[in-house]
Formats: sequence, structure tokens, C-alpha cells
Amino acid sequence: MHLEEILTPERCHSNIEGVSRKRVLTKISQYIAKELGSVEPDEIFNALMAREQLGSTGLGNGIAIPHCRVPMCQDIVGTLITLSKPIDFDAIDGKPVDILFVLIVPEEQHDQHIKTLAGLAALFNDEDFCYTLRHTNDNADLFNIAITY
Repeated sequence: MHLEEILTPERCHSNIEGVSRKRVLTKISQYIAKELGSVEPDEIFNALMAREQLGSTGLGNGIAIPHCRVPMCQDIVGTLITLSKPIDFDAIDGKPVDILFVLIVPEEQHDQHIKTLAGLAALFNDEDFCYTLRHTNDNADLFNIAITY
């Protein structure tokens, strides 16, 4: 998996205000819907929250990979966010989250969904990668780091 296949510079946001999991997912849903044009923000938000209710997507070490399937989505879509202050995300280690990679997948792409999640989990397990993301204050730099790592 290559991040440039699912991530764009417009979907990389550095140091945004988080406050809560719900507010972050609302904001991210709006970013994604605005770029896609074919999916409403509420549809994305509701799908993300439904997935979170099944169990937190907080992996630990300050990382979360919220993900869901959305019927009107045509391609796998990724959004990379770093937060100005960590927020509670009910992560498995109990630590707050400050890096999120949100993954929106077409409803019928089950196998690709699983493969992409596995690739993201491996990437975000790299401490140097996460350190670099956390110390990046520019959206364009965030994108460039993500696709070249």
C-alpha cells in the first residue's frame, strides 16, 4: 500500500483543535465530504461513530485509525490529522490520541479495507514516523512526510 493512492494534500491537517472524539470526527467528516462531493458529512460521521461504538479504533501510543465503509464512496479515502492537544479516544492503552488516520472505504471493498488497515497499523507502529508527524506544523509537510516514509 502506498499512501499517495489514498491520501491527498487537501486531506492532511496539522495541529487542529480536537476537544473530543466526537468533535474531531465531525470536523474530519466535513473535510472528507467537502472534497468528495458525493457523500454528506453526516453520513460519514454516523458511519465513523457506529464503528467506534463497536470498539475504539485507538491503537495506543497516541494513534487512532477511525474507519468505516460508506455506500456512496467510490474509492478508498484517507485523511491524516495531527491534533494540537491529545484527546481521549478510549485507546487500548488508555493514552490520549494526537495522530489520527481516518479511512473511508467503499462498501463492497472488504478485502482491500482489511489490507489497508493492516498496512496503516504497521506504518503507525514506527516510532520515528510518528515522532516526525508530531513535530510537523504544516499541512503540506505532513502530506510529504506521509507519502515518502
